[in-house]
Amino acid sequence: MFEVPIITGGPRRSHPAAQAEWRIERATPQQVEDYRAIRRDVFIAEQGIFDADDSDRIDDDPRTTVLVCVDREGTVLGGVRLAPAVEGRDIGWWTGSRLVVRRDARGAGGIGSALVREACATALASGVLRFEATVQERNEPLFLHLGWHTWGRTAVGGVPHVRMRWPIDRVQRLLQATKGPIGDLIGTFRRDDPSSLGGAGFVGDDGAHLPGTDVIAACDAILPAMVERDPEWAGWCAVLVNVNDLSAMGAKPVGLLDSVAAPTASFARRILAGLRSGADAWGLPILGGHTQLGVASTLSVTALGRTKRPVPGGGGRLGDALSLTVDLRGGWRRGFEGRQWDTTSARSRAELRELGSTVRRARPAAAKDVSMGGIVGSAAMLAEASGAGLAIDVAAIPAPADVTFGDWLTCFPGFGMLTSDRPGHSRMTSEIADTAVIGALTATTDVTLRWPDDVETFVCTTSPTGLGSAFGR
Repeated sequence: MFEVPIITGGPRRSHPAAQAEWRIERATPQQVEDYRAIRRDVFIAEQGIFDADDSDRIDDDPRTTVLVCVDREGTVLGGVRLAPAVEGRDIGWWTGSRLVVRRDARGAGGIGSALVREACATALASGVLRFEATVQERNEPLFLHLGWHTWGRTAVGGVPHVRMRWPIDRVQRLLQATKGPIGDLIGTFRRDDPSSLGGAGFVGDDGAHLPGTDVIAACDAILPAMVERDPEWAGWCAVLVNVNDLSAMGAKPVGLLDSVAAPTASFARRILAGLRSGADAWGLPILGGHTQLGVASTLSVTALGRTKRPVPGGGGRLGDALSLTVDLRGGWRRGFEGRQWDTTSARSRAELRELGSTVRRARPAAAKDVSMGGIVGSAAMLAEASGAGLAIDVAAIPAPADVTFGDWLTCFPGFGMLTSDRPGHSRMTSEIADTAVIGALTATTDVTLRWPDDVETFVCTTSPTGLGSAFGR
């Protein structure tokens, strides 16, 4: 059973002149003790919420962060704590609790509100996807004013309390920025010619099936900023993302075409060196391409593969189980921390080909590789193409140890495959990757995150691209 945290106390108005007299900061060990002394004075002596001691397991959790408000002399005027809600593992669900302001500091103006705002900012910076507090009913208007939402009511120690949630739209914003305009930009191709963009039964897929053949073509461009910042890595990733696209279609890669532009020949060589390393790693020939110098750096790669039975991204059905197969080895790519997890650069050719063959061996009903939309965003695209909603069990998602969970759910993980099949019929396996059922396709129009307390929170819609479903469902 999860403990109900209490957030209480604090003023309701902010006075800029008074605020110049204090600041919010992370507490030192001594400041934590001073903060706890204020809690005892307010919660026990003044308000009588606790009989003798208000300390609990959150105080003893080494993951707990305490924020304090201090004046110019360093005296603690108040504080708040925030910590992961689940013991033993941080899955991006945190609670705020024990907000308190010293009795003689409540005229300083805005300390309580400032502590709440800083707690929200700290949670967001820590990759939190669900942030909540249980507050005394009299403080509900303050939290509503600060942008929190009410989602339930309860009683603590016989005192009416309100369950509040800080809205976090990290995944929705990521999808709006990276995928939102796609439907308007290329949807007309499909409306004008139903055979375009993959043809019947395929929409938003990672590769395109050439009608009348067993050829699958995939094409990806690398962000120009990434090419400029790390050209060798950009070249490697251009191979990686295309191989992943073909793998998601159940195709065996057979060759690459590249298009490289660079300001100088020496810079082009760096891009091509990364391309060659990637091509060698996967054992693929570079069949040809185009090179242009004296212009801004750009890079795109087209990959060709073969399969007689391409796996659609929109082949899921209502009630299907959603599985994730992901390589957890590696770490954040230097310079791209929180955004790109590098699992592939230390893998052998045999290991890379093993990962790339997982969908081809399993033949799931639907498959989608985890792209820059992250695990949740890519799953939303599979659900959209399948004409379904999606409920994801957060705690079931395989993740590396000690990774910030919000970053993990929204990053490019190197190798990750999302697949759907009837419950109990997933065949995705690999000796070097983890596979887990992480959710199910539903009859809703939303993607929700299901938490260990059986609460579901909205994370994004199931129309991230606007391209619709493969079968008009």
